[in-house]
Parts: sequence; C-alpha cells; structure tokens
Amino acid sequence: MNSKKGMMFILLTAVISGFSIFVNKFSITQINPYIFTFSKNLAVLLFTIGSILLFKEFNILIKLKKSQWFKLTLIGLFGGSIPFLLFFKGLSMTSAVNAALIHKTMFIFIAILAIFFLKEKLSKGWLIGAILLLTGNFLLLKITNLTFNTGDFLILTAVLFWSIENIISKHVLKELTTRTVIFGRFFFGSLFMLIYFALSGNLTQFASLNTPSFLWIALTATFLLLYNLTWYSGLRYLNVSKAACILLLGAPITTLLNFIYFGTMITLSQSIGILFILTGIIFAIGISQFNFTINKSYY
Repeated sequence: MNSKKGMMFILLTAVISGFSIFVNKFSITQINPYIFTFSKNLAVLLFTIGSILLFKEFNILIKLKKSQWFKLTLIGLFGGSIPFLLFFKGLSMTSAVNAALIHKTMFIFIAILAIFFLKEKLSKGWLIGAILLLTGNFLLLKITNLTFNTGDFLILTAVLFWSIENIISKHVLKELTTRTVIFGRFFFGSLFMLIYFALSGNLTQFASLNTPSFLWIALTATFLLLYNLTWYSGLRYLNVSKAACILLLGAPITTLLNFIYFGTMITLSQSIGILFILTGIIFAIGISQFNFTINKSYY
C-alpha cells in the first residue's frame, strides 16, 4: 500500500514537472537564469520555514544531530546549488535538445547509485523499461545527430550531482520529515548560491528585478514548491530507481501543452516516442503496481 501511495505522489510530481517546464520557458527569457533560480529557491525556503513553524516542527531542527545537519548540507550542495550553476552554464554552450536528452538520462545514474548505496534491485522489467524510455525520449526530442562538447559535459556533471542528491535524500527521509529535507535543500542551496554571487560580483544583478519578474518568480516558485513536496513525499515510500523513471512522464506532458498552446505539431515519430515513454514507465515500475485489489464480496 505504501508503494502505491508513493507512486501516486511521484505521478503527481511528473504532472507538475510537465506544467512547470512549460511555464518556465516564458519566464527564463525575462530574467537572468542564475538570479531566477536563486530567487525561486529563496521563495520556497521562506514558505518552508513558515510551514515548519505552522506545524510546530521547529524543535525537530533544533534537535538535529551534527551528522544529520551534514547530510542536509550535502543535499543543498549537490541538489540546490552547484548543479544549477553547471546546468545553466552548460545550456549557454550547447543546444537545448542536447541538454534535454542528457537530463533525461538521470534515471540511469540514479538507478546505478541506488544499487550500490541503497541496495535496490533492478528487475528485467526495469531494464526493458529503461531501453524504451531512452528510445522514447530520443524520438520525442527529434534527435538527428549526437555531439558532445564542453557544455554537454557541464550538463552531464549537473545530472550526476542531482543523482547523488536523490540518493542522499532517499536515505535521509528514513529519519527526517519531508519539510525538514526540503528546508535543507533550499537553505543550504540558497546559501551556497549567495556565496557564489558574492564572490563573482553578481549581487548587483538583483537590482534588475522588477514587478513582472517578481510575478514570474512567485508563479514558478509555487510549481517548485509543489514539485518538491510531492517528490519527497513519494520518495519516502517508493524506490528511487522507480521514482526517477516516473518523472520522465513530464516530457510528454510538456509536449502536449506546447501543442495545445502554440499549435506545435506532434510528428508521428514523437507520438511513437510518447507511447514508448508510457510503456517504459509501466515496465520499469512493474505492471503489478497498477493492479487494484477487487473485493471478492462483490461476486
């Protein structure tokens, strides 16, 4: 039952992700990506602190052990700061298609790390699903040729950082609440990014923010908050190797939103790609996860 609960949370995360990526396309062209990311993180942090106070969980933070604070620091470092800087720098040096494809391989790195550090086991269905997911994204993104440059390397490094963060988070969620983990990710992530801005002399760029910028930040921060709440809530109950596969559902959702809003045509190969992704997720999770017990008394 807990695994099904976790799956429902992660499915919700994937839907939120699909809408979030769509909305972020509008906002990222209006604001410096580094300032934009930091501002969103800070907004989520403030809301998380407010919810911790509301639910009277502040004592949990006070009673944290040094080892737990260290783990939260790692989550902020590997998940909330360095990879964002690497990703946006890499994105400025390579194509959006290359960046998207590399980002979609994250579930593979997460699964490999989960085998060694979380003792998770991968079924034959997961391996079949992985092949379908990779093929599906290849078709969905309309990849015609593959190249690998410095920008791609930076994005791959960011993906590895995020993969490590997910492994640490899965481990930490065994002993800490969802809100506490989110607090660690965004508190230390924002702190590390602020240090980066100070050392690089980019603090003055915050002066460029205006009313429309704050509105975009507020909207996208809401998506980010919901994403993290559902993701960490689901990760508590579901294997991270399976959870990471479900997240790939976000790409077809974004594609459908582009079709609805912009009229961007979905080609035959993209349609096949979406079908492959959906089938791959079912294989990776296990068909049994979608079965619901029927009470025999109905017969």
